[in-house]
Amino acid sequence: MKTKDLPLELYGVVYNAATTSLEPGRRPIARGRDEKTEEGIYQTSPQLLKLLKSEFGAVVVGHKEGGKLYHYLPPTPARIHGFVYLCTPAEVMEFGQSFDFLNILINASLPVSTEELIAASLRQMSQAYEDPRPFLVAAGKELALLLSGNLSQLKAILGRIKP
Repeated sequence: MKTKDLPLELYGVVYNAATTSLEPGRRPIARGRDEKTEEGIYQTSPQLLKLLKSEFGAVVVGHKEGGKLYHYLPPTPARIHGFVYLCTPAEVMEFGQSFDFLNILINASLPVSTEELIAASLRQMSQAYEDPRPFLVAAGKELALLLSGNLSQLKAILGRIKP
């Protein structure tokens, strides 16, 4: 995903997404059991748009400034109300030319497994390529260098990035 904060574009890896109630402590309840589409649920229960919020967590792994791509943290954080977009396959391929961002993910302190996050990110990125194998092999080689002292973590990730 990316967000734009001119002149910067920030790139991130999503690690969590949730829909919650606006009221603290109240759990959202699934509606529209008999509806055929998601739009139908909101047509019969329009109040849902005012009662629910969607949140996601992301790790910023790089940025683009002046047309140049950097695989490290930007000079400023993302704006609180910045719009978020999916990266195009071309943007994913451009970002994936360097694996320098993997070090950020390896060292991130997150409420999810970093091994699962890295593997899922690489699998998702590999879908931008017609043949994902060369990308995944190159990522595996980079991980082998970065995690040479932690073979169990390396094995956990490599076992999950097979196409």
